[in-house]
Amino acid sequence: MMEPSFSRNEIIGFVMRLSLVSAVTFFSIKWIMERVDPANKNKKKAKERAEEALRKLAQNGNAPLTLDKLTDYEMLIAQNIINPQDIKITWGNIAGLDGIVEELRETVILPIQRRELFADSQLTQPPKGVLLHGPPGCGKTLIAKATAREAGTRFINLDVSILTDKWYGESQKLAAAVFSLAIKLQPCIIFIDEIDSFLRARNTTDHEATAMMKAQFMSFWDGLITDPNTTVIIMGATNRPQDLDAAILRRMPATFHISMPNAHQRYEILGLILENEPIEDNFDRKKIARITDGFSGSDLRELCRNASVYRVRDYMRNSMKGGATAEEVCTSTASGVDSEDEYHDALRPITMDDMLASFKKMRDSKMHCGTLPLQLRLD
Repeated sequence: MMEPSFSRNEIIGFVMRLSLVSAVTFFSIKWIMERVDPANKNKKKAKERAEEALRKLAQNGNAPLTLDKLTDYEMLIAQNIINPQDIKITWGNIAGLDGIVEELRETVILPIQRRELFADSQLTQPPKGVLLHGPPGCGKTLIAKATAREAGTRFINLDVSILTDKWYGESQKLAAAVFSLAIKLQPCIIFIDEIDSFLRARNTTDHEATAMMKAQFMSFWDGLITDPNTTVIIMGATNRPQDLDAAILRRMPATFHISMPNAHQRYEILGLILENEPIEDNFDRKKIARITDGFSGSDLRELCRNASVYRVRDYMRNSMKGGATAEEVCTSTASGVDSEDEYHDALRPITMDDMLASFKKMRDSKMHCGTLPLQLRLD
């Protein structure tokens, strides 16, 4: 029996048809996967946010790369880039932490801004890991943002949830993209809030994908540590440093404890909060600072906010005594050009009674939650 013979043209035609069918099949499957992928919409939004972030960097002459130079994984991380000029927090917004601010300036900011001064020394290079730990509401996040603004570094406010992906191997690629993007953006600070939720101590109950992501994250981190030419800093904040993995603590040699403010620090924080607020002449800030033991900086801001609300309530009640409804009082300020000034003139200043009433309300709330120091519970 004779074997069938094929001409050269027939073979070429067959190969071309096979290639065409394969290409159509590939792009059809890819199109279908993109349509059924529930994260497809989020990826498009991430790309738009990344474009906006890079555009803001470019406006300040501060964009070392464009969107076409980013991988798909880097683009997902790039949506969290913050231009240092867009950070509104400065050292002027932080009170009572002068010692920590000064140490950060000396150990982190100066080596970044004046690299030429420390080029001949490995010991005075900026640390590749900085840990801010202490009770909630004491200014850890504010310090991280103010550091990035002061140093003029790009700031990646890393959303840890981005690194968790249901597809096998994707989380490791995203973890790698964090570092590759930061190197392209350097000098750069990668800030991880509540870092203990991401890099907590490893144990046998960890999922395989989670363990691999942590291991890869630390491996790339080691690459930063061993390369003196990169200016990328991992900065983490936590109120549970004891939950962090020992290997992570080793990689964060610069640690700063942000403790609850003492009476002097509370006095300075209150002065900053009330700096532009109308207060009565006999307002005793020292007394408020003395009695608010156990209050964090955010507690003191809420204390002042509650006190300010009392004067608004008095204004509403006095206005409604004249027969006006609450809706009429709220909308009256929009009726005339001078009404806003009249509204502010009608509001009385914050008094000591307002502050003491606010303190009693917060003290009772903190006592109920069990977060108040024992001494204040007994008073």
